[in-house]
Amino acid sequence: MNRSHLFSFSPMDVITVILGGGAGTRLFPLTKERAKPAVPIAGKYRLVDIPISLSINSGLRRIFILTQFNSSSLHRHIQQTYRFDDYSQGFVEILAAQQTPKGAYWYQGTADAVRQNLIHFASHPHDMVLILAGDQLYKMDYRVMIEQHIETCADVTVGITPVPMKQASALGILRVNEEKRIVAFVEKPKEKEVLKEFAISDPFLSLYHIPKDSAYYFASMGIYVFNRKTLSNALVGAEPDFGKDIIPSLIRTHRVYSYIYPGYWEDIGTISAFYQANLDLCHLHSNFDFYDSHFPIFTRPRYLPPSKILDATIENSLIAEGCIITGAKITHSLIGIRSIVQPETCLKDTVLLGNDYYETESQALSAEGHGLPRIGIGNNSFIEKTIIDKNSRIGNNVKISPAGKPQNYDGDFYYIRDGIVIIPRGGVVPHGTII
Repeated sequence: MNRSHLFSFSPMDVITVILGGGAGTRLFPLTKERAKPAVPIAGKYRLVDIPISLSINSGLRRIFILTQFNSSSLHRHIQQTYRFDDYSQGFVEILAAQQTPKGAYWYQGTADAVRQNLIHFASHPHDMVLILAGDQLYKMDYRVMIEQHIETCADVTVGITPVPMKQASALGILRVNEEKRIVAFVEKPKEKEVLKEFAISDPFLSLYHIPKDSAYYFASMGIYVFNRKTLSNALVGAEPDFGKDIIPSLIRTHRVYSYIYPGYWEDIGTISAFYQANLDLCHLHSNFDFYDSHFPIFTRPRYLPPSKILDATIENSLIAEGCIITGAKITHSLIGIRSIVQPETCLKDTVLLGNDYYETESQALSAEGHGLPRIGIGNNSFIEKTIIDKNSRIGNNVKISPAGKPQNYDGDFYYIRDGIVIIPRGGVVPHGTII
C-alpha cells in the first residue's frame, strides 16, 4: 500500500541502515554458525527479513546492512532475496567489516559500525538516516516516525515502547516529558530507586492504555532517525554504542524526541524469547501478523511444493511448505520448510527449523551405512519443549525433554538453555537416545 503522498518528505530524503548484530552469545547455539539476523523465524523467514521488508513497505528502498560475525549465510540470503530492477533507485547493499588504511579492527559497537561506513552513505543524497536492528520482531510504518521527527524539528528521534519491569533491567530505559522529548536515559538499570524514577505515569498510561496495576517503562527499541549532520557530528570520537554512549550524550545538547510505539515488539535476544515468539505464531490470533497483505514480509522464493500430510494429527501448529509428515501427532509446534516427520512420532511445544535440502534415497542409505539416522525426525519418537535446528538427524525411538534437567546444560550433542533443549544445526541424535 503506497501512502507516500500523505507525508511531507520524499523517500529519497532517507537512507536505511540495518545493524547486523554482534556475536549473539545469548542465542547460542543458534548463532554458532550464523549471525543473529540470519536466524530462521516462522518456519521460512530470517530475522533480517523483518526490518528489510518494513523498510521496503515504508517506501524506503535504499538500504545498507552492516555485517560482521558469522555473516556468510546472512550474505547469501540477502543476495538471493533482495534484487531491485535496473530502473528503480533501490538497493540492499551489504557492508561487511573490513580492513582499511584508516583502521584494521572490527566494529567496536553499533555507533562504531555506522561511523566506519559514513563514507559509503555519503555517496547517496539524503537528509536523514534511519537506523534499525536486524534481530527484532515487530511491524511499523517508519514513515510515521520520520514524519513526527520532521514535525518536532528533532535532531534525533528514538523509537520506544512500553515494557514491564521484568524486561526493563535488560534494556535501555528512558524518561520523556509531555512533549515526548527524552529528558533522561539509563542503560539496563538494576537499582530499585532508578527503576522507580523511570516508571511511566499519566498522561502516557491513559493515552497508550498501559496497565496501571504494575510498573511499566519506556524502553529503547534500538530504532533511530538521525538528521544527517547530527549523526556525522555525534560520531566524531571513540564512543562505540548508540544506546550506552551517543544517545545519553545527545540528550544534554540536542533535541532528542521519542516515537512511542504501542504495538507488539520482541527483541529476539535470548533462546527463551526466540522460542516463545515462534510458538506464539501457532495461535489463530498471534501477536505478529505474517498474513497482512498491505505490509507483507518478504523472503527468498524457494518454489517448494505444498506440504504433504498423511494420516497425521495436527493441533494448534504452523506448517511451512515442502514438508512430508506421515502418521505423526504434532501439538502446538512450528514445523519449518522441508521437514520430514516419520510415523508414530509425537512433537509437542517444539520448534523444528526444517532442512536446506531433500535427502535422496541413495544419500539416506549412505547415511544409514555410516550409522546415521535419515535427515528429519525418525519413527516412534517423542519430543517436547525443544528447538531442532536445520538439517538435523533424529533417530527412531528417541525421547527428548527438558523435564527434570538443569535450566542450562551442555551435553554431547545437545544444549539446554532457559529450560529448552536445543539440537544444533546438523545435529545427530542416534536411534534409541533418551535426553
